[in-house]
Amino acid sequence: MALPPPQPPPKPEGGPAARFAAQVDAIVASDLAEPLTRHIDAGALPSRDAVIDLVKKLRELLFPGYFGKQNLTTQTLEYYVGELLGDIRTRLLEQVLNVLRHEATRHGQPNLAAEQEAEATVLAFLEAIPRLRAILATDVQAAFAGDPAAVDTDEVIFSYPGIFAITVHRIAHELHGLKVPLIPRIMSEYAHALTGIDIHPGATLGESFFIDHGTGVVIGETTIIGRHVKVYQGVTLGALSTRGGQSLKGVKRHPTLEDGVTVYSGASILGGETVIGKDAVISSNVFVTQSVPPDTRVSVKSPELQYRDRTPQEFKQVLPDDWMI
Repeated sequence: MALPPPQPPPKPEGGPAARFAAQVDAIVASDLAEPLTRHIDAGALPSRDAVIDLVKKLRELLFPGYFGKQNLTTQTLEYYVGELLGDIRTRLLEQVLNVLRHEATRHGQPNLAAEQEAEATVLAFLEAIPRLRAILATDVQAAFAGDPAAVDTDEVIFSYPGIFAITVHRIAHELHGLKVPLIPRIMSEYAHALTGIDIHPGATLGESFFIDHGTGVVIGETTIIGRHVKVYQGVTLGALSTRGGQSLKGVKRHPTLEDGVTVYSGASILGGETVIGKDAVISSNVFVTQSVPPDTRVSVKSPELQYRDRTPQEFKQVLPDDWMI
């Protein structure tokens, strides 16, 4: 049923001050009438700006010398890491504590152990940093090795949108695995907005993962990707249908890509039971909804191309068959 067209509000009587007061009253009344789009009398929320700042700080920690402070030396590295880690710990603890309290309030069950839970979560996350750095090194090497246009790994780290999106995803996925609400999704959507690459924090990515170009890539929540997988722009790793809505929560809805798979631009691979076997190649613009055996190439039969001369008739020069010089 179509909504009626919006009607302009009646103009209140009086001068600018009276009209301003009427505007305030109208907005407050709207806030009180619609609880879905307000957050009032409900405690602190995580700050989106603070979460984005955390992503930037964590990139400094994961790629020391590339972002933030430069000209680092082995003599100053320990002091730098200690100072940066302390700052990240304080910022992350505040945001995690806020989101845990918020979740408890939303469900009407105050979390009396929120502080201890937040401390344990942040500690576990920070202990994962060396492992994340090791995995990201494989991603950077995969991008460099897989792109003949790459000059060196510095260029890959500084400028490749795929590496940025994967970096943010690995941070968000770690927090997602620690059952932190909301913050991982803020992080992933920040990367999505900047790169056009949409990776849900729940997706599992193996090492040496490379997204080439990247714009328009979608990787759904329950996707599982093995090692040494390469994906090009416009690829969708999605669900067959989301008509079930919230009833599908927790169900494997997205595909599995085994080790060594390559998926070229514009391909769509859908369904939680769809498995793309080891070293398979999915060609451009393919629509796959069933499993593919290992070492298989899937492609669409090339369409017939038609060429038509668009030169205006009056400008065509038609020579007789028997012309001579």
